[in-house]
Amino acid sequence: MSVVQSQDTPVTPHLVGGAQGSIEAIHRVVVVDDHELLRAGTRRILDEAAGFTVVGEADDGEAALEVIAQAGPDVVLVDIRLPTMNGIDLARRIIEQYPDITVLILSAYDDEHYVRAALAAGVAGYLLKTTPSDELIRAIRAACDGCTMLDRAPSGRGEKAPPTGGPEGGARLTSRETEVVRLVARGRSNKAIARQLGISPRTVEGHLNHVFEKVGSRSRTELVHYALANGLFVRDPDDRSSPRS
Repeated sequence: MSVVQSQDTPVTPHLVGGAQGSIEAIHRVVVVDDHELLRAGTRRILDEAAGFTVVGEADDGEAALEVIAQAGPDVVLVDIRLPTMNGIDLARRIIEQYPDITVLILSAYDDEHYVRAALAAGVAGYLLKTTPSDELIRAIRAACDGCTMLDRAPSGRGEKAPPTGGPEGGARLTSRETEVVRLVARGRSNKAIARQLGISPRTVEGHLNHVFEKVGSRSRTELVHYALANGLFVRDPDDRSSPRS
């Protein structure tokens, strides 16, 4: 296990002056990839972009958790294939331990199963390493701003398979899957959904995996649109006081 930590970078968040005296937040990033050249390339892209600074690097899952604990990043970019722990398992652990950190998968694999599993685990987006640098920066910045539109599937994925079964082309969801979709549409995290339904977060992921496959959605955002279009978004009277994390 090795850890590559940035030097001379303060752990506390900091701000810099923007245009016309405005204040621009600096997003602190940790890059997790077992290929040194790819880490260096990603660091260069981020360091050259306004509003980002790389505060740490790691080449495996355990090292990543150590770096995150030390550096306190806002964003973690995670590769899928890592030596000691796959990227989806690592993303899941980060999200469970640090719910305020934005986690993005940055992968070389344009694979439907990886995408569904990553999104079910609660990552903010799944991006390909072939994504142009300007699009990568826009996607990460959107995620930091709370915009989940970057959850779109990677480009070059081909035609989307049509939804299966159900009247008017709608998918046949089980009652439990429907409950999970409704809670996702209300902005609940997997952990909050698990608490509310009395099931484990891994069970929530399993339901979401099935739902993504059934309805043809390739992001949590698309799933929310599906819920709205199919009348599944019903706000509870106590929504204002319900936990979201």
